[in-house]
Amino acid sequence: MTAGGVRATMTAVNSVVLAVFGLCAFALAYRFYSRFLATRIFALDGERETPAHTRSDRVDFVPTSRHVLFGHHFTSIAGAAPILGPAIAVIWGWVPALIWVVFGSVFVGAVHDFGCLFVSTRNGGSSIADLTGKIVGPRARLLFLLFVLFLTWVVIAVFAVVIGTLFDAYPATVLPVNFEIVFAVGIGYLVHKRGVGLLIPSLVVLVSLYLMIGVGVWIGSDWHLPALIGSPVQTWVVLLVIYSFVASVLPVWLLLQPRDFINSHQLFVGLGALYLGLLIVHPTVQAPAFDPHPEGAGPWFPLLFITIACGAISGFHGLVGSGTTSKQVDNELDTRPIGYGSMLGEGCLALMALLACCAGFESEAEWAQHYASWNAANGLRDKLGAFVEGGASFLQGLPLLTPELSQAILAVIVISFAATTLDTATRIQRLIVQELAAGYQLAPLQNTYVASAIAAFSPLILVFGGSTTPDGKTKPYFLELWPIFGASNQLLGALSLLVLSFYLIRRGKNAWFVLVPTALLSFMTIFALLVHLQRFVADGQVLLAVLSVVLLSLAAWVLAEGVLKLRALRRGEVDQDGLE
Repeated sequence: MTAGGVRATMTAVNSVVLAVFGLCAFALAYRFYSRFLATRIFALDGERETPAHTRSDRVDFVPTSRHVLFGHHFTSIAGAAPILGPAIAVIWGWVPALIWVVFGSVFVGAVHDFGCLFVSTRNGGSSIADLTGKIVGPRARLLFLLFVLFLTWVVIAVFAVVIGTLFDAYPATVLPVNFEIVFAVGIGYLVHKRGVGLLIPSLVVLVSLYLMIGVGVWIGSDWHLPALIGSPVQTWVVLLVIYSFVASVLPVWLLLQPRDFINSHQLFVGLGALYLGLLIVHPTVQAPAFDPHPEGAGPWFPLLFITIACGAISGFHGLVGSGTTSKQVDNELDTRPIGYGSMLGEGCLALMALLACCAGFESEAEWAQHYASWNAANGLRDKLGAFVEGGASFLQGLPLLTPELSQAILAVIVISFAATTLDTATRIQRLIVQELAAGYQLAPLQNTYVASAIAAFSPLILVFGGSTTPDGKTKPYFLELWPIFGASNQLLGALSLLVLSFYLIRRGKNAWFVLVPTALLSFMTIFALLVHLQRFVADGQVLLAVLSVVLLSLAAWVLAEGVLKLRALRRGEVDQDGLE
C-alpha cells in the first residue's frame, strides 16, 4: 500500500484513542515494571540512609520531600527536546513515532533515569562521570566528559536557534519571556537575601506572565527584530549567547532556581491544559499511520531513534539525576517515583507533541503543508509551528482562548523550556572546560569568565557556518544539527546504561533488563550516524561530516571499553570498585 493509501485509510483514528493508549501504557509500566525493577533488580532499601542525611550540609545535600523533588527533577529534565523530536519524526507516520515514544520511555529511558538516580543515591551522591571512572575505568571517565562536552556544545547551538526562531515567528513572546527573566531575578533576591518564601511570589509571577502574554499579543504581534547580524534568527542567537554567558556566571539562586520554579508551574499547567483541551476537542488524526519514504527523507529505520531523543531516552537526564537530584533524595524508595516516574512524565510531554503535530490540523492538506517533504519538516519554523499551531487548536477548546493567544502561550512554554536547557548546558559546558583544564594544567581556561566565554560563544561556529549547495546557495549547519544532537545524547545514554549494566553484573544481579536497551541504543545510534555521515559527505558538509566521525570514534571507544571490561569480569580480573 502506498503512503497515500495508508494516510487515506487511517484518518478516522481519534487522537483521544492514542492518548488513552499512551497514558495507560505509562500507568501500567509504573505500577508493574518499575516495581519489578525496584524490588528484584535494584533492591531498594528504605532503611538505608541516603546521602542527603549522611552528608547533609543544607546547601547541596538536603533531604527533600519526594513531591517537591519530583517537581524539581521533572522540570529539570523536561525541555524543548521532547517536543521537537516528535515534531520532526511524524513525517514517517504516527505509528513508529508513537511506538518509540511509549515503549522507549518505558523500557529504555525510564530504566536509564531510575538506574542512574539509584546508583548515585546508593553511592554518596556521586556523579555519573565519577561512577563511570570507578566502575569501568579512568579512560571511560575521560570518554564520558568528552561526550558531555560535545553534547552541550551542540545543545547550546540548537536551542539558541530554537528560541531565536520562535522569537522571530511569534514576536508576541518577546515581552513575556523577558518579563519572566527580570522578575525571576527579583524573586531570587527576595528569597535569598530577604528570606521570603518561594511559592507565593512564583505563583504571582506565573499569573502575571499570562497577563503579559496577552499584552504581548496586543502590542507585539507585528514587531520583528532587524537583521543586525546575518538573519533575524542569527541576530537573536547572538543576543541569546550573550545572555547565556551572563547567566552561567551568576549565582544559581539569582536567576536559574527561581525561573525554573516558575517554569515548573508552567509545565504542569500547560500540559494539563493541553490534555484537557484534547479531550474536549477530540480531533481526528490527519497524519499518515506510516510513510517509510517521504520526499527527501532518509530511512525511518534507524533515523527515528535519534530524531526522537529526549522523548524516549536522554543521556542528559543522567547528568541531572546524579548531579543534583541524588543529593536531595530523602528515602531510597523515592528514587522509583522520581527517577522512573519523571521520565514517564516526559513521555507524556512527547506524546502530546506527537498528537499536536498529527491531529492539530483540520485537514490532510494543512498537515502536508508542514510535512510535504523532508526539507519542509526540517525547517525549524515549520517544525515548531506544527506543534505551536497544532497544540493551540487543542487549547481553543478551553474558554477565553483565541488562536493568537493560544499560540503565544505554547510558544512561551517552548521558549521557557529551551531557555532552561540553554542555561543549564552553558553552565555544564563551563564546568567541564574548567575540569579538563585543571586536569591538564591549563590555568587560563580554569578562569570562570574565560571558560564561560568558550562555552557560550564557541557554538556560534555551528550557527554561522554552512556549506555551499550545488546551486551556489549556503546551507546553514544549524538546519542539520538535530541529528547530531540526538546521536550524541543517545550515545551518552548508552554509556550510562553500560555503566549501570556492569554495576549490576558485579553484584550478581540480572542485568539483561539494562543490557538489552544498551545494545539496542548503541546499534541504532551508530547505524544512524553512518547514514548521516554518508549524506554529509555527499552534500559536501565537511564540518558535520567531521562531527559525525568524532561521534563514531567515541562510540567505538565506548564499545571497546565495554568489551574489555566484560572480558575482565568473566576472567575475574577486576578489582573491587569500592561502591555499594
